Amino acid sequence: MRLAGLKIGVFLNYVDKSMIEAKDPITASDRVLIALRKAIVEGGIAAGTKISEPELAKQFDISRAPLREALARLERCHLIERTPNAGARVVKLTVAGLKSLYELRETLEGMAARLAATQMTEQEIQDVRQLLDHHLSTQRVREGESYYQEAGDVDFHYRLILGSKNPYLINLLCDELYHLVRMYRVQLGMNGPRVSRAFDEHKAILNAIAARDGELAELLMRRHIAASGRNIEQHLQQGTLHD
Repeated sequence: MRLAGLKIGVFLNYVDKSMIEAKDPITASDRVLIALRKAIVEGGIAAGTKISEPELAKQFDISRAPLREALARLERCHLIERTPNAGARVVKLTVAGLKSLYELRETLEGMAARLAATQMTEQEIQDVRQLLDHHLSTQRVREGESYYQEAGDVDFHYRLILGSKNPYLINLLCDELYHLVRMYRVQLGMNGPRVSRAFDEHKAILNAIAARDGELAELLMRRHIAASGRNIEQHLQQGTLHD
């Protein structure tokens, strides 16, 4: 099945217009960044789509300066890429890119889980446990139909990374790499037989953290991410997403 992406010219139907039109407290560049990032991550703008600065400037009714600032920030978090003489495009989701990203993610999130086992408070652990209960109660996880986690504090992985209390690790995983990871997860890894197993793995990781067993938490997180990577790779190889 081909994942259909919207053309840039109509993608504003896909995002929250009230957020785009808001004047405060975010800047014009922030509004563009948030809207484009959401559309790219969730497939509203298809992978590989060419970025047209004049079209976007007109669509958002902003000058080129804040638009270029937003695009530069998207480039720093690896959602768009610039090619000499070809301009900017949304990054393509590829097997090679997935492997490179998930090798890094496996190492860094494994470390985050190990640190979380010593750094998270009992209340923080209980809050994440309640988050997992909420995921199970509101989604068709057990049937393997869907397991969609919104970004930020309602994302299990995001919460554990914050729980590491390591500012450099948090910067790498929650800012620089986070949205590219979500792009792979949302577009290729949020449904199918893997869903219920992924949820059970989340519970096991959290139980290890609650038991203050950092070594086990790291091992389980690395295995979890490796399995997720293999699942996404299978979807890519089967042609779920095309260039």
